[in-house]
Amino acid sequence: MSKERLIQLLKENDIVKFGDFTLSSGKKSKYYIDMKKAITNPIILKTIAILISNDFKNLQIDKIAGPALGAVPIATAISLESNTPLLMIRKEKKGYGTSKLIEGELNPGDNVIVVEDVTTTGGSLLKAIKAIEENGGNVISSYVVVDRKEGALYEFRKNNVHLKPLLQISDFLS
Repeated sequence: MSKERLIQLLKENDIVKFGDFTLSSGKKSKYYIDMKKAITNPIILKTIAILISNDFKNLQIDKIAGPALGAVPIATAISLESNTPLLMIRKEKKGYGTSKLIEGELNPGDNVIVVEDVTTTGGSLLKAIKAIEENGGNVISSYVVVDRKEGALYEFRKNNVHLKPLLQISDFLS
């Protein structure tokens, strides 16, 4: 598996769309990355899982984490590919049941990889990382499938967190 193969799959499946779009933030954009379509495709999802799993295979990792909703299928696929237990990070604690923010067993000192589907400024991924750290986990690295190049890498450097994009939007603009 290679970055080039992932780009090819995303292009063949019309994951990056060009036109006039309004993003969830309300911001206008000339392109839209339909990662929900990508992560529901088993070939694309497996490719992402293999690429990320191969990248950290020499590290001592105890858990794979993904914030809800888009990153959970990615984290699950990586968990299966690497045989590493899964954590799911809720957007907020629920007022019922166990009221957990983190689903899965996070032990103090666990080394964690956190994944996300798309980053713009990186805010939601940083929030998930903070939740893991506040609950005793050590975030070793974070991955994103596509970085929109709108400030996430800068924010991560500023917060001393390693972020590794598999792809950047510039991979689709040429």
